[in-house]
Amino acid sequence: MPVNKIQPQYLKPGDEVAIISPSFCIDEKKIAEGVEFLEKWGLRVRVGKNAANCSGPFAGSDNERLTDFQEMTGDSNIKAVFCSRGGYGMTKIISKIDFSALKDNPKWYVGFSDITSLHLWLSEICGIISIHGEMPLNYKNPERSAATFSSLHGALFGSLDSCEWEGTFFRAGEATGEMTGGNLSLICSLLGTPAMPSTKGKILFIEEVGEYYYHIDRMMTSLKLAGKLEGLSALVVGGMNEIEESKIAWGKSIEETIFEIVREYEYPLLFNFPAGHISDNRAFYIGKRAFIGVKDNKALLTYIK
Repeated sequence: MPVNKIQPQYLKPGDEVAIISPSFCIDEKKIAEGVEFLEKWGLRVRVGKNAANCSGPFAGSDNERLTDFQEMTGDSNIKAVFCSRGGYGMTKIISKIDFSALKDNPKWYVGFSDITSLHLWLSEICGIISIHGEMPLNYKNPERSAATFSSLHGALFGSLDSCEWEGTFFRAGEATGEMTGGNLSLICSLLGTPAMPSTKGKILFIEEVGEYYYHIDRMMTSLKLAGKLEGLSALVVGGMNEIEESKIAWGKSIEETIFEIVREYEYPLLFNFPAGHISDNRAFYIGKRAFIGVKDNKALLTYIK
């Protein structure tokens, strides 16, 4: 596992970036909205030739999605790659991608949800810092907060230094470590693979959407059994929305459920981080070191340069 992560160069106006669809299919109109959005930031946008394809739920066949991904990864003129949406499909092609071009020409990759598998592959295997952030599917979504997009711009162009939020905190304190994690289901799906993150000493972020309460407990328990919750610097929980009861009521909140699983550990457990499948989906770096401090009911995450 790479120890010192490589940070791609920040973008500047005039840079060429790409939009591809490695997961579920997306309406061509949403891609056009994404192009327009990024062009207003002064970027030139190339769209993968298969980005609007559909094959069942996927944006084309595995090979078509892989072809677009490989083209943009291998082209040194492309400075950032935006995944158009999540869903499912990134994991099906991730092991077939040749990332060797990133050794000489590292670039930004942007996305979240299903793109968690890409972030962790880049971080653990390639040693590249990436951006957990909003995708073109929602670039014209009026329900997204202004901070969703200002933080994304800052992460790409180099002005994102910190993130402050209010929430529920257990064992509030200070923590320093590399940021890792993403969607809880995707993290669990990588157990036993080369991309499963080494979590000791790191700040682990998790978020989830559309699961049953007991699924959250089951996945967290799996991570605990795999030794991935022991020795963290901190556990940071983002959006946990549309979490539903099953036929047999769970009877505990998300906070209670997660706290019970990590109760024996001493690191800070912080809830309500503004990222995930929520309206305030702020961008942050995967693979970059950060410091977290908590005072009263506010937490501040600051990146270490």
